[in-house]
Amino acid sequence: MAKVLIIEDEVSILRMLEYDLKQLDYTVDTETDGLRGLKKATTTDYDIILLDLMLPSMNGLDVCKKLRSANVTAYVIMLTAMDDEYNKIEGFEAGADDYVTKPFSPRELTARMKAALRRHKRSDADESTLTYDDIILKRDSYEVFRNEVPIPLTLKEFELLEYLILNRGKALSREQLLSTLWGYSYDGDTRVVDVHIFKLREKLDPSQERIKTVRGIGYKLL
Repeated sequence: MAKVLIIEDEVSILRMLEYDLKQLDYTVDTETDGLRGLKKATTTDYDIILLDLMLPSMNGLDVCKKLRSANVTAYVIMLTAMDDEYNKIEGFEAGADDYVTKPFSPRELTARMKAALRRHKRSDADESTLTYDDIILKRDSYEVFRNEVPIPLTLKEFELLEYLILNRGKALSREQLLSTLWGYSYDGDTRVVDVHIFKLREKLDPSQERIKTVRGIGYKLL
């Protein structure tokens, strides 16, 4: 079963999540401080990190940024009481994969976690390696290389690149990408897709137009 780290300073929420996830047979570690959580997340491999936005020592946004700078690819779900659009986009720009607003339903959260893990499982029939120009995507190890140089992608960026390669040449709408890769709607806020496309372009090679914007529709891989 997946290994989860919860970084949350509200003890009641922390204990509730820890109990619920252990009942579902997840392996769970916990931390209530941003800096200590960052240290734990960078020294232990986790599948999912539940990360509160407001933390002592270091806030969740800065923790997330440092995780991604350290090439931690765990699936990060931000937990926050702030529901405004700016904070959501800020969280995605920091490298978060998903966003849950307090108060939240534990069933909804665990459903999102299961969906994320399910999307990362590969059947034996899946092609293990995808290639596009000078890019190689290894689906079994979640590694991406350009000219044999590794490109550190988050799990969501990996999923996005994989989907674009599998549908290369096709114009994919923002709504389609949102529904397929996130599995639900952000109340029609497709800018989460724009943020991830921007970050993926930067990591692949900003000097080359690999991912083209299709005006009024979305994006396609050339």
